[in-house]
Amino acid sequence: MRRTGTIAAISTPLGEGGIGIVRLSGPQSLAIADRIFQARDGIKLSKSPTHTLHYGHIIENGGIIDEVLLTVMRAPRTYTKEDIVEINCHGGIMPLGGVLELVLKNGASLAEPGEFTKRAFLNGRIDLTQAEAVVDVIRAKTALSLRAAVSQLKGNFSRKVEDARHNLLNLLVKVEASVDFPGEDAVKQHWPKAGVETLNRQEVKEGLSGMVDSLSKLIATAKSGKLLREGIKVAICGKPNVGKSTLFNALLGEDRAIVTATAGTTRDTIEETINAEGFPVNLMDTAGLRKPRGEIGKESVIRSRRSMKEADLVLLVLDDSEVLSCEDKVIMGEVKDKTTILVINKIDLPQRLNMDEAKKALPDKRIVRISAIRKTGFSQLKRAIVGMFWQGGVLSPETALVTNARYKNALLMARESLQNARESLGSQVPLEFIALDIRSSINVLGEIVGEVATEDILKEIFSRFCIGK
Repeated sequence: MRRTGTIAAISTPLGEGGIGIVRLSGPQSLAIADRIFQARDGIKLSKSPTHTLHYGHIIENGGIIDEVLLTVMRAPRTYTKEDIVEINCHGGIMPLGGVLELVLKNGASLAEPGEFTKRAFLNGRIDLTQAEAVVDVIRAKTALSLRAAVSQLKGNFSRKVEDARHNLLNLLVKVEASVDFPGEDAVKQHWPKAGVETLNRQEVKEGLSGMVDSLSKLIATAKSGKLLREGIKVAICGKPNVGKSTLFNALLGEDRAIVTATAGTTRDTIEETINAEGFPVNLMDTAGLRKPRGEIGKESVIRSRRSMKEADLVLLVLDDSEVLSCEDKVIMGEVKDKTTILVINKIDLPQRLNMDEAKKALPDKRIVRISAIRKTGFSQLKRAIVGMFWQGGVLSPETALVTNARYKNALLMARESLQNARESLGSQVPLEFIALDIRSSINVLGEIVGEVATEDILKEIFSRFCIGK
């Protein structure tokens, strides 16, 4: 589960920059740094107090590799709860690579992906949900998604899970007391001063129902949590020349896709991310859907349909200046079972599209009218995109959201165990079996925060980190 030696890695992106950081964590961090660092004031790092900054040079064989600022942070008041040294070098491949190589020569091991955060978890500074939130903070694409990640990093979600575990443990203790001492008189006889409570079957059922409701409320946040963490995958679809690429470029704010009057200009799917009302939206501009012409045209249509299938939301673009064509109707039939917004484009031109006919073909779909070339109707379109997934409300700093599939699946399993226990109560199943279901729910909730964690779970989670974090 852990390596106990000293690890090191470059913790800033490679390339040219003002500053680059080589980070060490572990019991030999200060000793290794002392061997390669020459402080300007001559003070040894091993003698330095915690959280101090030192100016000097990294030296190898009497030669200077780089002029640096070095930070000393002593356990346990550090990110990993181990001794940490951070060497602030000049940002560049050569100075950073040279310093890291020298650190490794002097006894450190190259850190694995996410190993610094993994040590923070294993040493008890953060739980597993907070560890995963570190990646979400780094990858946040909008202010709202960053706020959600910071909320999780603060432990708002894990506190909800821990509260549920605590309540279930209390319920389990009472259920098991009822099994061991069926009746209040028996409890008082065996534990006269302990104040141990027993519950009848109706009270157990009420307790289980309350916990099922509590978990259901958390599970209900999964849709919003996924939206903030991963964004909405949106495919812009339609027949050729309805203005899909113009719409894509206008939403993006730059000429990313080639736009011409020639039908079939877009041959491949283009993807970019935009900020819509504070939420990340992953846009896919697709080739026009029509009868394929040639091998390239056939592959373009295949990719467009694949994008439609994979998308969370389809923007079906229709031309307001043209009558509804057979191609339009075929595409409308393909998206009738998809989450779809009907985007009526080119409203700046004389209208020829029969809206009643379009509504009849897709009666339950939201309609937004725009002019992609004049960029009108875009605010309404962005609100409509987000509104398909976000039901409103304020995302406060204390909001707790289910932000990934691992949490949702665990919560569903925990709730299912409690539902099984509740149903078993009605069929007079012995309380011993009810207790097993409650304990199973407690264990599954423990997997979320890392109270119960296997090497496979940790490997899967921390493999998503960069090496220096």
